[in-house]
Amino acid sequence: MTRNAAAGRTRSARLAASLAGALLTACLSNHPTSPPAPDSARAAAFLDTLEERTFHYFWDLTNPQNGLTPDRAPSPSFSSIAAVGFALTAYPIGVERRYITRAQAAQRTLTTLRFFWTAPQDSAVSGSTGYHGFFYHFLDIGTGQRFQNVELSTIDTSLLLGGILLSQSYYDAADPVEAEIRRLADSIYLRVDWNWAAVRPPAVSMGWHPEGGFIPADWIGYNEAMILNILALGSPTHAVDSSAWAKWVSGYQWGRFQGQDYVQFGPLFGHEYSHVWIDFRGIQDSYMRGRGIDYFENSRRATYAHRGYAAGNPMVWNGYSNQIWGLTACDGPVNTTLVLNGRTRQFRTYWARGVSLAETNDDGTLAPTAAGGAVPFAPEVAIPALLTMRETYGSHLFSTYGFRDAFNPTFTATGVAVERGTVDPTLGWFDVDYLGIDQGPILAMIENYRSELIWRTMRRNPYIVRGLKRAGFTGGWIGGTGPAR
Repeated sequence: MTRNAAAGRTRSARLAASLAGALLTACLSNHPTSPPAPDSARAAAFLDTLEERTFHYFWDLTNPQNGLTPDRAPSPSFSSIAAVGFALTAYPIGVERRYITRAQAAQRTLTTLRFFWTAPQDSAVSGSTGYHGFFYHFLDIGTGQRFQNVELSTIDTSLLLGGILLSQSYYDAADPVEAEIRRLADSIYLRVDWNWAAVRPPAVSMGWHPEGGFIPADWIGYNEAMILNILALGSPTHAVDSSAWAKWVSGYQWGRFQGQDYVQFGPLFGHEYSHVWIDFRGIQDSYMRGRGIDYFENSRRATYAHRGYAAGNPMVWNGYSNQIWGLTACDGPVNTTLVLNGRTRQFRTYWARGVSLAETNDDGTLAPTAAGGAVPFAPEVAIPALLTMRETYGSHLFSTYGFRDAFNPTFTATGVAVERGTVDPTLGWFDVDYLGIDQGPILAMIENYRSELIWRTMRRNPYIVRGLKRAGFTGGWIGGTGPAR
């Protein structure tokens, strides 16, 4: 499972009026068919810099011997298989942006896929990488074997598969390297036994441990696992029953929060991850047809709700505004309670921060990935937020690989030992690390906004199309009715 499941994952900012006016304003009631390109040279230059720096997290830090990407850096780290999925997604962006050659990207991708295809798959407690086609959440970055006692993760396997299937569709040349990429991608995906993981059918379990069996929780209700269900429905070999989508939807909570009506989920990553690989614009399942919107619009509304929450700032945290916002699963300073400026404040380390009609998980810690992953949904507010973060906090927050994972402007207690990062007595706490699962959405979603590269490529992937149709999606680019159930 993701960090969200595993965990349960004084300065006002301002942006010059000239910059805000330069950015295109998207319609607040309907989203465009294609994302508008920035008409501000300054904004475009910033996105150029942000994309290139973020790309190099994946290119520079991935182990070239096996393709495993670190969960975090510069702190010593195991590999996250979800981060590998984002790395595989980053490489085509690097090709199209001319950071690397196509041959370099293809060779790194081939190395990665060869590792995942040949790595041990069995039920042993140690020494293996996966079982029944799924993979362990974290792997030793050198050996590729299960890290400690982590779970065999169905959602993190799905995020890995997002990158693998993108590779299958992107590398379409006839040469031997790209042909082998396509063959291995097919083999890895077709091996995944979704029915084995549907221990309480038709829903898919969150994971499995060799020590104790399946986790007693299933993927039901709106969150980051839309892609998991679509992959499970799209499999030609081990597909779950088509009723799995209705089971998933049965857990939805529709409601109004911060003036926005949408399917509720607190952390913004749940509204962003599946959209990295799947273009939900203009296509609808039966649930969204009933609501008169699509999942892209749902995420746009969630983005505006988060911005509205930060602007209102009900818990009176430092730094929150309509220009600096974004709650999601991310690092934090320390697990402790402090009294600061006469207020009792509880802070946390890694936590699934988020707000919705049902929850307020907020300790004053913000994550740039929340706004970065929302760029296609609401570029008119997400791009200015990223620019404001960089301009307000400079190298404290924006450095070698783009944005560091998180920051907390309220946490100014320099006498308290933090888990990681640094504390400035005026500006607050800043993480030292970059996290692969947070860097990935920044890079991928900005590229989707600018060129639709990933969306365009994945629209022709037969497994994604089949999964969407079996879930009942129609309209837009996907067309009419799907295949037989």
